[in-house]
Amino acid sequence: PRSCQLLRKENLAVPASYLLVGLLQGFGGPFVNVYPLDLNATEAQQTTLSGLRDLPASLKLAFGFLSDNFPLLGYRRKSYMFLGWSVSSFSILALLLFSDLRLEANNLQQPSIPFLSFTLLMSGIGYWFADVMADSLVAEKAKLEPEGTRGHLQSTCYACRFFGLMIAAPCSTIIYSKYGPQAVAWIMAILPMSTLPLVYSLWEPHNLEIKSVRDQCDEIFQTVCSRSVWQPMGFVYLYNILQVGNAAWREYLRSVLGFTANQLNTLLIVAYVLLYIGVLAYKYYFISWSWRTVYVSTTLLNGFFSALQVLLIQGMTFGLSPFLFALGDDAFSDFIGGIQFLPTTIMMVHLCPTGSEGASYAMFTTVSNAAGTLSTAISTMMLGIWDVSKETMIAGDLTGLMKLTILSTVIQTSAVVFTFLLPTSKDELLALGSDSSKSKIGGYIFLGLTFFSIAYALFVGVFNIIAPGWAGESRM
Repeated sequence: PRSCQLLRKENLAVPASYLLVGLLQGFGGPFVNVYPLDLNATEAQQTTLSGLRDLPASLKLAFGFLSDNFPLLGYRRKSYMFLGWSVSSFSILALLLFSDLRLEANNLQQPSIPFLSFTLLMSGIGYWFADVMADSLVAEKAKLEPEGTRGHLQSTCYACRFFGLMIAAPCSTIIYSKYGPQAVAWIMAILPMSTLPLVYSLWEPHNLEIKSVRDQCDEIFQTVCSRSVWQPMGFVYLYNILQVGNAAWREYLRSVLGFTANQLNTLLIVAYVLLYIGVLAYKYYFISWSWRTVYVSTTLLNGFFSALQVLLIQGMTFGLSPFLFALGDDAFSDFIGGIQFLPTTIMMVHLCPTGSEGASYAMFTTVSNAAGTLSTAISTMMLGIWDVSKETMIAGDLTGLMKLTILSTVIQTSAVVFTFLLPTSKDELLALGSDSSKSKIGGYIFLGLTFFSIAYALFVGVFNIIAPGWAGESRM
């Protein structure tokens, strides 16, 4: 069908939006990874700035409901996609116009941490809003795919996103090193504008009949009450929330090991490449494995690589330079994450009820993203357990860092105990769906935990910006 041919002019905005999200993540990753350090941000502020770009991803459900129930200019997706990319562009333009991003001594017009946080948050809201519109369009078009090519649209769009991520990250590093953060920010402002003509040409049915908010809320609630939904999505939530990172690790690499901006960005670039390779590895090899086997094996392997951080802290790198040792440790963790990505995505697609694919998929990704955001907030809170401040680590006391590394590794690996909740395959997932029993309690718990995660992550993120050091970490 013409609507499934992504390279036609009237459909190009869809893969272009996925590609653009990848490009913005690629250019924004090194920018957010290094620029706050040049502004002398605290560990908490660094962690929060990294999370703020993707924090709006936790609001996908709200974006989906807004577009489903309140069409803009008669369109449910097209107008909001145009608006989203415009907001993303103008947010970065505001950062450029109202501050000076040049790395010069005595630059009194450098952006404050709150202002930088606000512009990055608004930019994230814009591109995630546009991304939800693209997801909804793909969900609608996927119903028209021939049986033999089901899943082609989704895999093609995600391939565009990861390709953009791989291309943009090294380009961002080179541009940042040679021309500074200002040049990177200009690219991040211009790229969304370049997509607007394609969005204008996007074909979408006009003035369709809209479900009432009450009806759609009832449909979503009935969906989450089903065991075929709350059990596997319960696993996704618990698993993601336990993937807490070591929030002091980046400061250790820079302040103690003396990693340069280029080295920190290289770690990020290699991670992006291996993330994509991990996705391809699952698609062409691990796809024959059961979902449960994939998660058990990759979780244990991730625990092994995380434990290697302890050896780096102790200086036991087996003859390798600290940079190469850290490169293997950090990058392979992302390779493992890439292997885990497609099973979750495939499962979410199979959970979507007929007729409500867009809102349902947004809900499931919201659960996953909200848990990940809460995990980041927890990692920031854990900075206050032991003294891992910049001053303490520079003074040579790495005891707190060692304990925090061990604790975060144990918590991450403990997620393996919940894999019994995960179906082994699509067939077992469908078998759960054949069970007509529903649990309203399970539905309420599912939605309650989701919205609590979002609220708590927002609370911690805001306080890390307006009251740095409130959790006990470094204020300097």
